Amino acid sequence: MKTKFSKIIQGCMTWGAWGKQLDSNQMVDLMHHCLSQGITTFDHADIYGDYTTEGDFGTAFAKANIDRSTIQLISKCGIQYTGKSRPENHVKHYEYTAKYIIWSAERSLQLLQTEYLDLLLLHRPSPLMQADEVQKAIEQLKAQGKILDFGVSNFTPSQSDLIATKLPILVNQIEFSLTQHSAMHDGSLDHMQTNGITPMSWSPLGSVFREDTAQTQRIKALLRTLTEKYNVTEDQLLLAWIMQHPAGVHPVIGTTSKDRITNAVKAASITLELQDWFALLIESQGHKVP
Repeated sequence: MKTKFSKIIQGCMTWGAWGKQLDSNQMVDLMHHCLSQGITTFDHADIYGDYTTEGDFGTAFAKANIDRSTIQLISKCGIQYTGKSRPENHVKHYEYTAKYIIWSAERSLQLLQTEYLDLLLLHRPSPLMQADEVQKAIEQLKAQGKILDFGVSNFTPSQSDLIATKLPILVNQIEFSLTQHSAMHDGSLDHMQTNGITPMSWSPLGSVFREDTAQTQRIKALLRTLTEKYNVTEDQLLLAWIMQHPAGVHPVIGTTSKDRITNAVKAASITLELQDWFALLIESQGHKVP
């Protein structure tokens, strides 16, 4: 499935206060590196950095001398986070009134210093979500040219279907990796293929480099063999594994390392042999497929 988004998407959650705390010049440098590698899509959410990272990115983008039409900006809304920026929030919750969706999208535009978002996502489903309210907001934002496309994030098939009764869904951004592959078994990726929804995957490397468990030890042992066979890096193999799924997954990478960004792009050209793909799945599961 072809989309206007780059195959590898640069996640910006860790660029600011929730991660590397890059200054404007460092952000500009990283933007240009991404573009030089063919990564044109930058993924945001309003809550990142306690609602500050979009503004930091926007300040840098204004200095970067990048043609807006050559990149795609994604943002998400709906999570009401408990932090210094919103002291009125006593508990973390979700808000999807039409008024709030519109206000949040317009705030993202202001902070990112852009006139439109290429894609706005509902960040997480709410049990109180009303499809009519979402429809009202999205149709207004589209009519005003403030967003070009609409999607969801972390939605189940039934939750997606609820929204799709009122609005077409272009994207569902979900967690999907070798160590968290439930989307292959719970109908999520099947549903996206059936309905022409593009999957984007957050945390596409899973827990392989974050945790030392029996599962990650098994995976790493096989990765060591496969890196020699394919002459690639471990992170490239993990990305290639999820991109081989026929749903056409776009990984959202979180790294700010230029080398790993470059590696990620090269992963798109790797095709694992069928039995190697299943061997990695088996090591993740700890047992053979049924």
